[in-house]
Amino acid sequence: MPRRYGQACPVAKSLEVVGERWTLLIVRDLLRGPARFADLQTSLDGIAPNLLSERLRVMEEHGLIERRLYSERPPRAEYHLSDKGRELGVVVGGLAQWGTRHLHHEHRLVNEECGHPVKLVYYCPTCDARVRGLGVRLKRKRARARRS
Repeated sequence: MPRRYGQACPVAKSLEVVGERWTLLIVRDLLRGPARFADLQTSLDGIAPNLLSERLRVMEEHGLIERRLYSERPPRAEYHLSDKGRELGVVVGGLAQWGTRHLHHEHRLVNEECGHPVKLVYYCPTCDARVRGLGVRLKRKRARARRS
């Protein structure tokens, strides 16, 4: 059962969907490309098969992944990230960057082509400029006026 925070906040609402244990690790693995159940179970050492099935079911319900059958008898599926699920790549990348800086120094986030370290940054396309983290905040959208 997904955790409910009961807060009108996009961070809390997002965590209600992706904050359960294993969910972002499934996203991490599917960012590499489609995977079968057995592939995910192997890469996610320690996850019970019933828990993996439950996470995949919930992720599919929320439109984060798509399940495609590659065999009908017996039924076998391959899992793909949807466009919505692929957008979580920046979240996984942010966690990876933070984790390599503060917890797990043996890895680093690099450009696959050149091998150099990369940074995730805030960028304002209107101003065509990077924005420091202290210069970013959540702001409620203004309610639209109702037409009579």
